[in-house]
Amino acid sequence: MTAANTPSRAIVLPAPPPLLGRRGWALCIVALLAICALAPALNLLLPEGHALHLSDYLIGILGKFMCYAIVALAIDLIWGYTGILSLGHGLFFALGGYVMGMHLMREAAGPGALPAFMGFLDWKALPWHWALSDSFVATVLLVFLLPGAVAGLFGYFAFRSRIKGVYFSIITQALTYAAMLLFFRNETGFGGNNGFTGFATVLGHSLHTRAMHVLLFVLSGLALLGCFLFSRWLIRSKYGRVLQAIRDAESRTMFCGYDPLPYKLSVWVISAMMCGLAGALYVPQVGIINPSEMSVGNSIEMAVWTAVGGRASLVGPIIGAFAVNGGKSWLTVAAPEYWLYVLGALFIVVTLFMPGGLIRLPGQIREWSARRRAQAGTSPALQGAQA
Repeated sequence: MTAANTPSRAIVLPAPPPLLGRRGWALCIVALLAICALAPALNLLLPEGHALHLSDYLIGILGKFMCYAIVALAIDLIWGYTGILSLGHGLFFALGGYVMGMHLMREAAGPGALPAFMGFLDWKALPWHWALSDSFVATVLLVFLLPGAVAGLFGYFAFRSRIKGVYFSIITQALTYAAMLLFFRNETGFGGNNGFTGFATVLGHSLHTRAMHVLLFVLSGLALLGCFLFSRWLIRSKYGRVLQAIRDAESRTMFCGYDPLPYKLSVWVISAMMCGLAGALYVPQVGIINPSEMSVGNSIEMAVWTAVGGRASLVGPIIGAFAVNGGKSWLTVAAPEYWLYVLGALFIVVTLFMPGGLIRLPGQIREWSARRRAQAGTSPALQGAQA
């Protein structure tokens, strides 16, 4: 039989893996019920003296932690799965917060009035970049579009120039620092070093009621769960496998016919948009946004959340964000002068002794124990052979 008459054999590709297993879906449902039903019931239905009552303080701080977890998840997409270490994600987080803050300032001022800080500066009209701040729909769109546009413009030139590694980390720091200095200036129309504060309402509803605090908590939880499922779907797709190939061997990926630029740029933009969403949910809960959110220290701390939890795991960064910020909340009250030392030591310990982070620590301990048992078992045999 000639080659021309040989019947062609169809190539059967493996079926895509499921998004989550039974255990994963069960945990998601439990988390959903805890966020949407259990926590609100413990806060709103039980009296304050009850042993199971969830205080307003805990509702607020857990809502903040969930916003931080979204940022850690966004950093994991680009660092854990693409190999791009960014030390400037505080900028995208703050941009989302500033967009939401501008809308809240317009609501607090009332129709046709200027925000309070503009009256102190003797401004007569709104700057051009405040034009859409009175529309909630436009604000929601800009929460995603503004960080995405800034990331896309910066990332296009950086990735096209093949900048990576420590050089990319340095220029992301420089970008964040330059933006922070810009927002500190009063003439830019962003409130100077005080930023935005004094928020009163959103969509006509007071921000200072218990029901609104619970609603923001629920929205933060749903956003975190949605970002996790989206990231999981993204990573388990063909797109995600190409990202991991770029992380492990970019030159070989290019040899196989893939252009890394659109993959790196798109995941960079997606990561920035997730940070913008986190910032927009964060601002109404804390009641303030100022340029210090863009500081280089904050961006480095965000990378620490991901490293402590465990890169390239999705669940790990969420655990890391809760663990690090929980420790920070306690330590900044008990001994605030030691927090920066503890943060630096934590990053060193994780890098040297826990490279897989908290999520892989049990497996690391089991592996270490098995190795010790194997060494203990072989030692008597070696001694007998030598005798």
